[in-house]
Amino acid sequence: MKSFVFPGIIEQDILAIGANQVPYMRTEAFSAIVKECEQLLLNAIGCPKGKVIFYTGSGTAAMDATVACHVSTKRKALAITGGSFGKRWQEICQYYAVACKQFEVPFAKDIDYTRLEEVISQEQPDVLLCQHHETSSGELFDIRTIGEICKRNQVILITDAISSFLADPYNMDEYNIKISITSSQKGLNIPPGLSFVILSEEITKEAFAHRNFYLDFNENLKNLVRGQTPYSPATLLFLQLHARLKRIEKTGVTPIIENVHRNALYFREKCRENNWEVPAERPSNCITGFYVHKDGYAIFKELLKKEIYIMPGGINNFLRVSHLGCQTPEDLDILARSIHEIEEKL
Repeated sequence: MKSFVFPGIIEQDILAIGANQVPYMRTEAFSAIVKECEQLLLNAIGCPKGKVIFYTGSGTAAMDATVACHVSTKRKALAITGGSFGKRWQEICQYYAVACKQFEVPFAKDIDYTRLEEVISQEQPDVLLCQHHETSSGELFDIRTIGEICKRNQVILITDAISSFLADPYNMDEYNIKISITSSQKGLNIPPGLSFVILSEEITKEAFAHRNFYLDFNENLKNLVRGQTPYSPATLLFLQLHARLKRIEKTGVTPIIENVHRNALYFREKCRENNWEVPAERPSNCITGFYVHKDGYAIFKELLKKEIYIMPGGINNFLRVSHLGCQTPEDLDILARSIHEIEEKL
């Protein structure tokens, strides 16, 4: 099997953790693992004095919790919508009846940052909601510049870093990011099922709303003091997370990002050789989104027969390839050659 979807190919020793018997989690030993996971994750994301709320759920659960518990306490939000994941912020705000304006960005285009600051000045939102990487297109937004804009205008920056964390440079304290969302099945390269809300030290001092029982910030933070989640966690996923974070602690974040970057550049050269268009103006390392010449969904289905997994893009002839996980140039050669051969037969 060749996997170019999330989380990519996972090392066998980390996979093997998920095959163990499930230990009881209401113990001092498991609490110590949770507390260590918190600090290791905070260090890796550049927010060492913050707090992490752990959810057994996808990244959208963490986005939901953030709107329900924090954004709902504010007067107005502004959401950058550059694709389906950016639009999700606006949809969640609508669900909770939170006032939210949209700043629309065309598909696979970068933000007009001058215009963004003008709109922020006009609208005066309390919160800016954005993606670091719009996964539906492959476009990476300049989060450092966005953070500077928010700092000048005294706006709280909340960022979905689900597909950029450990793929692209990202540092909460350095970039003035007050809340980050990420999850287990992207850069952390373990199975899906855990998501994380990372709160800056400043935000932990605020009062939160009680608008979601399971995802309540206060209840989760109270239990975190003892190294626990208020409800049953995905125990084996926590053990896999712990193993992954300990590995990151040894290597540092930079070599991981550099490896993802090399694979992305290598595959984009294959795209150029085959005249496949990469539309993103500023592509993330995480994925390459590209237009092929023939029916993209037919190519996707033919690759499945070969046990090669990529992501359809939801747009005619648009495909997406992840560069996360255990991936080599040889793997990417096989993928590019397979797509080319299928195109010639269609």
